[in-house]
Amino acid sequence: MESIVMIKGNVQFQITLDPGVWIFDDRKVDLTTYFTEEAATIDEIEEYTKATSKHWEREIREGAIHPPTLKTEKIYEKQKVLNGTFGIPLKPFLENAVILEDATTVNFVTKEGTISLSIEEALNVVLGFSINGKPLKEDGPIHIYYGDGSNYSNPIKNVKEIVVV
Repeated sequence: MESIVMIKGNVQFQITLDPGVWIFDDRKVDLTTYFTEEAATIDEIEEYTKATSKHWEREIREGAIHPPTLKTEKIYEKQKVLNGTFGIPLKPFLENAVILEDATTVNFVTKEGTISLSIEEALNVVLGFSINGKPLKEDGPIHIYYGDGSNYSNPIKNVKEIVVV
């Protein structure tokens, strides 16, 4: 149970967070580049069109075969997942919990104490869940990174629960 974090308090639904499964989540972000790259809004239809076009163009140029490069690309992606440092935005989890109207603050309860953020600030938080491909066991299960990356070198650690008040 020490790898589970609850979102509770002034919410309509309590949410149980299990960072162990986030490695498979498409919403994960690479923390080594997340705070340094410019944020770009992603248009899902445009991204799908680009990916489809790229695949179609590749088949026209190379033929509809499965060259060894596809296997190499898959191996590269697997290595990136096994060795990467990842986080996931907190916003979708808070939205699914449905924060009640009279709530004003999100408290991150740690072993050392409680860190309070406004709801607006908490919606921009990124939850770190792995460093160099390893889950955060000693000082985890999650680390809290502010949305602007100002605490990237010193994240909030040992988070045990998230309480909306």
